[in-house]
Parts: sequence; structure tokens; C-alpha cells
Amino acid sequence: MRLVHTAERIREWTRAYRRAGLCVGFVPTLGGLHAGHSALLRQARQECDRVVASIYLNPTQFDCPEDLDGYPSTREEDVSACRAGGVDLLWLGRSQDFLSEGFQTWVEVEELTSPLCGAGRPGHFRGVTTVVMQLLQVVLPHRVYFGLKDYQQTCVVTRMAEDLNLDVEIRLVETVREPDGLALSSRNARLAPPQRQAALVIWRALSKARRRVLDGERSVEAVSHALCTELQSEPLVRVEYADVRDARTLELLETGELRLDGAGTLLAIAVQLGPVRLIDNVVLRREGTGG
Repeated sequence: MRLVHTAERIREWTRAYRRAGLCVGFVPTLGGLHAGHSALLRQARQECDRVVASIYLNPTQFDCPEDLDGYPSTREEDVSACRAGGVDLLWLGRSQDFLSEGFQTWVEVEELTSPLCGAGRPGHFRGVTTVVMQLLQVVLPHRVYFGLKDYQQTCVVTRMAEDLNLDVEIRLVETVREPDGLALSSRNARLAPPQRQAALVIWRALSKARRRVLDGERSVEAVSHALCTELQSEPLVRVEYADVRDARTLELLETGELRLDGAGTLLAIAVQLGPVRLIDNVVLRREGTGG
């Protein structure tokens, strides 16, 4: 595995890969790698001739300075995880490659960034899409890999790629969970033991709501009630949102029947546990599957 620190060197290597007719897969990360990231690397390794990964803690997607300051710094472990995951080229990003002096150009997706995480985190998705665009312009991958735990992010990045005619395939990988159901997140390490236990209510709420659908329930109101009732049973959890939405448009569904055809219906949760914000989701489709 080659470690590269500059955009220029990354561009040289990846263009050489493409000239050689090799399929390039790309996994962008903020660092703080865990088994969820390893799943992205594993799928890229299976599907591509060369795998590029990046580690860059993008400050422009953090709306809260405390959240940025608290993000885990595990560079040595991250490099080892990339090496174990079969990465060929690891870009250790520098701020000057993304935020040059006088920087003033931003990429924004409009409607999809308004609800859910976008409602409470102003500027977050603008920071995500701008840096993802910069990464893609340098790496020029054939495929780029994202995890479905950040479901809204996958919708936003996919919309950006479609709207701007980017020559890249967006590949989405199912959420990886702890044995007790908690979705893997770099933020989990910041949970105190009582908060870690309380966080299990997120998966319980999603599972119970999904079970209602598997048992034949089709009422949006009933599924939403099941979701919210379970979350409210945990006193340590402050609910930011617990929504039932169209999985393609992210339109809020408040009445009527669940949409199980096509993209399906999204059950999305964001909660605050002390200083830690956690998100999770399940997508309900006709076959009743979810991630």
C-alpha cells in the first residue's frame, strides 16, 4: 500500500491506473475507521482492480465545533485498517488540498438536504458535497463506496452525481452493526457505559416498527407511533427526529399507507445521548427488507 499526501501524486497514480485499463474503486473516509469502513473496503476490493481510500477530517461538514474536536483521531490504526483491507493507494488528505486561501466555491444539492439531518445541521451537506466533488475530481474513480447508515448522505451524493453528469458509479453498502444491533459509528467510542446501553433503543425502535410491517401493518400512523413510543421509553435519549419518509424523495409521510414499491419507505432516527449524536435507519420495501 502506498501512502500519498498530495492531490497531485494521487492524480498521477489513479490516471496511470485508468490508462492501464484498470477499474478504480474509491472509499472516502473522515478517519476513525471501524468495521463499517472495512465492509466498504472489502466490497471495493471484490469489485475493482485497484482500491483507493482517503482519510480527511473535513471541517466544513461539522456544524458544531465540539463535534469536530471530539472526532476520534486514530491515524495509525486507520492506516493499518486500510492496509488490512487491501487498499492500494491511501490519500492522507491535507487541508490545503481542499480549502485553499480565498476558497469560495461550493457544491449544493437543494431539496434533499432540507429535512432530517439537514434541518438541524446548517451547512453540513454543503460541506459534504463540496469535498466529495473535490475528491472525485482528483481520484477519478470508476466506483465510489458509501455506507447506508448515512442514508440521506447517499441520496444527496447520488443526486449530485446524476445532476452534474459525473462519470462515476455510486455503490451503497449495507449498515454494519454490533451484535446487539447498534449501528457502527466512529462516535460510539464517545458514549459512556449508560449511554451505550441506552443507545440500543434506536435499533429496538426500528426493529419493532419493521416487525409491524412484516406482520401486515401498512398504516403510516401506526408505524410512526411504534417508532416514537419505543424511543420515548428511554429517558437518556433526546429525540431529534423519528420520521417515516419516502425513501427516494425524503418526503415526510404522515398519513395513509406505507410506500413499499420502488425505493420504499424510510424509517429514520436521530438522537442525542449526552454530547453524542447518533443516526440510524431502515428502508421498508415490498419484501420487508431493511438495512
